[in-house]
Amino acid sequence: MEPIVEFFSDLPTVFRAGILIGGIFIFWVIEGVFPLFEFQYRKVQHALKNFVLTGFFVLIGLGFAGILLWSSEYVTEVGFGVLQWISMPLWLQAVVGVMLLDFFGAYLIHWIEHKVRILWKFHLVHHSDTTVDVTTGLRHHPGEAVFRMLFTILGVIMVGAPIWIVFLYQSISALFAHITHANIEMPRKIDRALSYVFITPLMHKVHHHYTQPLTDTNYGNIFAIWDRIFGTFAQVDDIKELTYGIDTHMDPEENDRLGNLLKIPFQEYRPPKGAKFDDYDLEK
Repeated sequence: MEPIVEFFSDLPTVFRAGILIGGIFIFWVIEGVFPLFEFQYRKVQHALKNFVLTGFFVLIGLGFAGILLWSSEYVTEVGFGVLQWISMPLWLQAVVGVMLLDFFGAYLIHWIEHKVRILWKFHLVHHSDTTVDVTTGLRHHPGEAVFRMLFTILGVIMVGAPIWIVFLYQSISALFAHITHANIEMPRKIDRALSYVFITPLMHKVHHHYTQPLTDTNYGNIFAIWDRIFGTFAQVDDIKELTYGIDTHMDPEENDRLGNLLKIPFQEYRPPKGAKFDDYDLEK
C-alpha cells in the first residue's frame, strides 16, 4: 500500500489529465462499437459543447483546490474525522475513505440537488442532455461546481481524509463518471450483479429518464450501497424504453445552445402540474 499512498499523495497532473482525456477517448471508441442506443446526432458537436461546460466546471473547482488541500492537512494534523478516530490498516482506510467521500461528495449533494429548487435549476443542465453518452458525464453548469466542491470539502472534514485518499477518490470518481454515462451495451446479468456494489452503466441510465419517479433514483457515483441503504435504488425491465432528458426542457434546440444552457438556472419556468409517473416495474 505504501507505493499507492506515495503516488496519490503527490498525484501528477499528467495522471489526472490522462484519466479525464484518456477515459473519454476509450469509452468514445467502445460506445461507437457497442452502442446501447443508436443516436442520430452530431456526436462531435455534442461533445464540444459538453467539453466547454467541463472547462468552466474545472476552473471553478480549481478555485476551491486550496481550501480542499488545507482541509485535508488540517484534519490529519489535529486528528479529526472518522479515519483519525478509528485505527485501521491502510487498505481499509482507502476503502472506507473512498466510500464515505463518495457519500458526501456524490450521493448526498446529488440527492439534495434534486430536492432543493435553486440547486436543481443548476443540476438541470446535466439532465437536459437527450443523447446521453460518455461526454454527458462532463456536462455540468459551472455553478454546480460550487455545491459539489463544498460537499466534497465537508466530506474530507468529516472523514478526516488525508490528501492521498482525496486524490484516490477523485480519480476513481472521474473514471466512474465516464463508465456510467457511456452509451455502451452491457450484458444485463453482469450489470445487475455488479450493481449490488457499484454504480453500473445501465443502473445510472435509469436516473437519466426524462420524468419521475425514475429521475429521482440512483443518485450514487461509485458505490450503489448508498442508493440501496436509503431506498433510492431502482431498475427497469427494459432499458431501451427509457427516454433521456427532462420533461420541463425537451426542446432539442434549447438544449443544444451553449448560451442557453448557461442561462437555464436563471430562467423562470413553471414545472408541469403534478408529477408524471410511468408504468415501469421498479425493483427496490
